[in-house]
Parts: sequence; structure tokens; C-alpha cells
Amino acid sequence: MANAITLRTAIDIAWSVFCATHSGIDTSDRRRCLLERHLYGRWDRREGDAEDLASFGLAYLSQLSEDEH
Repeated sequence: MANAITLRTAIDIAWSVFCATHSGIDTSDRRRCLLERHLYGRWDRREGDAEDLASFGLAYLSQLSEDEH
């Protein structure tokens, strides 16, 4: 069963990977908040462990980046 630590871990993993693979991302970038909201929704439905949630988060961030271009 997912818990708050799982959610926080997933968010941190996804955001760290995203920042490491995209230059110039500011720590206060609005996508961090959007990521948290998106993963909270998945976590609230009990979908997956931290690695699964992080993967969903990376896919979501990738889509956000594509939408901005």
C-alpha cells in the first residue's frame, strides 16, 4: 500500500531525473508543483510503488515540456 513516503520519494526521483536531463530548470519551476499534483492523484488511487509513480511523473513532465514548444 502506498504511503506518504512513497509519494515523496517518487516526486523527488522524478524531479531529480528531470532536472538532470534538462538544463536550466529552476528549483522554483512551476512544473514541480504540477508534478506533485499529478502524482498525488495517482497515489491517492493507490497506483504503484515509488518507482512506478516516478516513471509516471517523468512521462508527465516530458509531456508538459513538449506542450510548451
